[in-house]
Amino acid sequence: MKSYIYVHTVSLDKGENHGIAWQARKELHKAVRKVLATSAKILRNPFADPFSTVDIEDHECAVWLLLRKSKSDDKTTRLEAVREMSETHHWHDYQYRIIAQACDPKTLIGLARSEESDLQISFFLVKQKYYFGEVPSATVEMFCLEAIVKHSEISTHCDKIEANGGLQLLQRLYRLHKDCPKVQRNIMRVIGNMALNEHLHSSIVRSGWVSIMAEAMKSPHIMESSHAARILANLDRETVQEKYQDGVYVLHPQYRTSQPIKADVLFIHGLMGAAFKTWRQQDSEQAVIEKPMEDEDRYTTCWPKTWLAKDCPALRIISVEYDTSLSDWRARCPMERKSIAFRSNELLRKLRAAGVGDRPVVWISHSMGGLLVKKMLLEASMKPEMSTVINNTRGIIFYSVPHHGSRLAEYSVNIRYLLFPSLEVKELSKDSPALKTLQDDFLEFAKDKNFQVLNFVETLPTYIGSMIKLHVVPVESAGIHSFETCWLLDA
Repeated sequence: MKSYIYVHTVSLDKGENHGIAWQARKELHKAVRKVLATSAKILRNPFADPFSTVDIEDHECAVWLLLRKSKSDDKTTRLEAVREMSETHHWHDYQYRIIAQACDPKTLIGLARSEESDLQISFFLVKQKYYFGEVPSATVEMFCLEAIVKHSEISTHCDKIEANGGLQLLQRLYRLHKDCPKVQRNIMRVIGNMALNEHLHSSIVRSGWVSIMAEAMKSPHIMESSHAARILANLDRETVQEKYQDGVYVLHPQYRTSQPIKADVLFIHGLMGAAFKTWRQQDSEQAVIEKPMEDEDRYTTCWPKTWLAKDCPALRIISVEYDTSLSDWRARCPMERKSIAFRSNELLRKLRAAGVGDRPVVWISHSMGGLLVKKMLLEASMKPEMSTVINNTRGIIFYSVPHHGSRLAEYSVNIRYLLFPSLEVKELSKDSPALKTLQDDFLEFAKDKNFQVLNFVETLPTYIGSMIKLHVVPVESAGIHSFETCWLLDA
């Protein structure tokens, strides 16, 4: 590890160095050396030789002692050092520079995940200038990035991305497309997937991604901050044991916290939904009245992150994201057809990797997400390694879930939907035999486990496109017709 100490230059003429200032600095040096030697004995570490000859200022002692403390073999001591660094906001720029250049990766990641941390530390970590030519087509890059996202889900492919300078190239693209959130989010998905591989952590840190993500964590935009939080959590092996795979986002807590987590609340969206926009209050008034807006500016508060986290800070709140489509005409990859059974197995594996099942769990689902929850629980009940997921499930909330199917597949909203309905839409067909089997199996299983179930049913129609409005999930389909508590919503 390279360490840097910033000192003032002095004249080579010894005659100029024997004045009062020189004598004062000499005495100060002796005092500092004594303090460091004493501290070294207290910390039971050898006194570093460089400090015996280098002239440093007295107010630099705290910085170097904290750095030494952050490299302790004792985890509690390391975490305490990171906490002290994050709570210090009165240092000079050169002191932030010392911290950024001399701290190890664990400390740097800890600072990035500390809510109180000053961004100046991250700012001084990497300070490079990039020069670019003409900006290529964002659309073309989006297709390329989506392919790289898929590759980054495979560990050996992550190694190839790193070996071929992918971390640096992706960082260039990220900076280049600062005004294109979709491109930046796909890039963060790749980095988040690479961060699942611990042997790549040092490369990710050296390439400067930690400082960029520390800044993104403080963004007011929930999508940006949540993607950054996922990356840093996957890098933080000091305080995080879970691994968050692509599509699994922690909405709370996103920073290091001493608050014990008592339960997990999982949000699973439905057809054409998303991890963040599904759980908003509503479309913003501007988006309804005027032309459609881009990205999250179209939506209002994501209530699980704002309201629920504020009311119940001892919860870990997770939102899941997966791609869906009404038509294979519009699907990003029509050949990648995923059934409910396939998706449930995939999501169950990801959630277990995130530690779901280690503490009490409440499932909250909307539309097709409810079918996935039912299928996941049934699948988990047949796998011994997933038994904790079942044993710790405390409750299930269904929002407008088509337990008995939907007539959406029967509507020709557009000719392409009629000609090429997606697999998701086909599986939601009214009175589908597969859905009936799923419903019957779940009812028997839920009764046996005595699950607490709350079921909400929509009463107002939904606009599909600009011309058609219909009840996507009619009351008769959304009702479980059994043991659940059911509420009608004017929504």
